[in-house]
Amino acid sequence: MDIIQGKVYIMGDDINTDDIVPSHSLTLRDACDMAQCACETIDPEFSTISENLNIIIAGENFGCGSSREEAVNVFKILGIKAIIAKSIARIYFRNLINLGIPGIILDWNKDDFSRSDEILISLEKGEVDNITKNKTITFEKLPPFLINILKKGGILNKIKETL
Repeated sequence: MDIIQGKVYIMGDDINTDDIVPSHSLTLRDACDMAQCACETIDPEFSTISENLNIIIAGENFGCGSSREEAVNVFKILGIKAIIAKSIARIYFRNLINLGIPGIILDWNKDDFSRSDEILISLEKGEVDNITKNKTITFEKLPPFLINILKKGGILNKIKETL
């Protein structure tokens, strides 16, 4: 889990959980069907392009709104490897960690990332290497107990190991 490699998908500010999981999809019984509706109000093609663009770079206040885990689970189903944002809503951040997706706070600039850039994230070093732009940006490393949860694939796996 230390090195995460993928390609960038860029989102804006104030992406809320209703943007991530539209309310009409919450009644779907199959989580994979729900994932096909993910971010459709932002980009109707999101569920199909996320297999190639699998690291989200966002602005301020990512994951604001209601604290539904479905808004993280759809990303997990779609293969999103990490969320990098200028800020992440507190409960959403913890839901990311608990479901095994790193949430990284990074005050990035517009010239730091472009759609489809190839990046490497090192959780241990606290670095994002933009291979496409030959640029390295540092971030405040996650505490060891959160890294440990991520290494186990989420909180449930961590609890199972403890028991």
